Amino acid sequence: MQDPRPYIETHKDQMIEELIALLKIASVSADASYSKEVHRAAAFTKEQLEKAGCTACEVIQTPGYPVVYGEKIKDPSLPTVLVYGHYDVQPPDPTNLWDSPPFEPVIKKTNIHPEGAIFARGACDDKGQFYMHVKAFEYMVQTDQLPCNVKFMIEGEEEVGSEHLAGFLQTHRDKLACDIILISDTGMISKELPSIQTGLRGLSYVEVEVTGPNRDLHSGVYGGAVANPINVLSKMIASLHDDQQRITIPQFYDKVIELSSEEREAMARIPFDQEQYNAHLNVKAVQGEHGYSTNERASTRPTLDVNGIWGGYTGEGAKTVLPSKAYAKISMRLVPDQDYHEITELFTTHFDAIAPAGVTVKVTPHHGGKPYVTPIDSLGYKAAEKAIERSFGTSPVPQRGGGSIPIVALFEEMLGVKSVLMGFGLDSDAIHSPNEHFGIWNYLKGIETIPYFYHYYTELSRQ
Repeated sequence: MQDPRPYIETHKDQMIEELIALLKIASVSADASYSKEVHRAAAFTKEQLEKAGCTACEVIQTPGYPVVYGEKIKDPSLPTVLVYGHYDVQPPDPTNLWDSPPFEPVIKKTNIHPEGAIFARGACDDKGQFYMHVKAFEYMVQTDQLPCNVKFMIEGEEEVGSEHLAGFLQTHRDKLACDIILISDTGMISKELPSIQTGLRGLSYVEVEVTGPNRDLHSGVYGGAVANPINVLSKMIASLHDDQQRITIPQFYDKVIELSSEEREAMARIPFDQEQYNAHLNVKAVQGEHGYSTNERASTRPTLDVNGIWGGYTGEGAKTVLPSKAYAKISMRLVPDQDYHEITELFTTHFDAIAPAGVTVKVTPHHGGKPYVTPIDSLGYKAAEKAIERSFGTSPVPQRGGGSIPIVALFEEMLGVKSVLMGFGLDSDAIHSPNEHFGIWNYLKGIETIPYFYHYYTELSRQ
């Protein structure tokens, strides 16, 4: 196979300009006010897939946001790779913490990205990463080096739990038939030490509501005599962890698979600087479940975190109010063998049980997903390993990821195929945070590496 770098060098300005055009589209799936922008991102994606060389391409409607599908079937007898990504992005809030507007991409040099990084919401998660695949595919088509069949499935609801994907997979099972699924919605350790994620945590996401009196009350007249829902909710949330930072929900850990001593030793060998980690986050110390390292806590252990909490008066100045209601959004990251339906039920039962007299509680499940593990002896993993070694000049490290991509487990369940998580982002890229960015070097390196994956996967499939 030819070296992709000369082609990339010739076309890199265009590759960057097209990504910037995509990043200007505010495709926030969680907020209905951005609906037109989400559909505009779908149309843009379809157009670029057609330009890249897909011979069949369509925007397929779902009960929510559409899925963009494209394909190029070179020969039915050849292996088929399905590329998955998502064009929707997280809300940009809080916008006041961005150094530049979240949907006005700018390129700035950083210590980690001396070649420059694109700052915009979705730059790394997942527009920059899925668009690497579009340009890598274009390179293979333009240079007549495509070794297999390729299908694209780019959705618009990943950031809100891929609610309609199960039905979509069921309806379009034949259209999506493939041998392996390739995903770049994850990261790697560093430019110098690339890695391949071999697992994802599952997710249970709920919203809780605590109601006290039937209306907001004057805190001077009723304070101290009536339960304050914010006080109550705060105490209930605090009780969800013990002094060892273990989750106190009964039966929560019953199905958790503990890492073997060999697996823990392998993780401990991954380069990690705790002081650097703390400095990057500007924290004096870390916190988590006792008896586990920072890396283990962030990837192989289940967690429970409050993602948002509100109630009462939060406007300018003072309003002496005892609120009627208080709310919180809570996410639980799950590990293999934990089922998100069971965990959501356990949480709901427990949260209701710990509510004191004087308030009522309501738990509303939002979305969830199963954990996932990729075997390192699979053809897909081996092909990714060889591809990264070819482009980076060093073998990648297998690494568990702490995030969740619910569709991955669903793919295996409904399509019967494994997924390979070959991401090029870095932990420092601030996904889901203000000033999200994606290194130009990483973007172009992904475009260079992906064609090698196709080459090696096709080669290994013949053996």
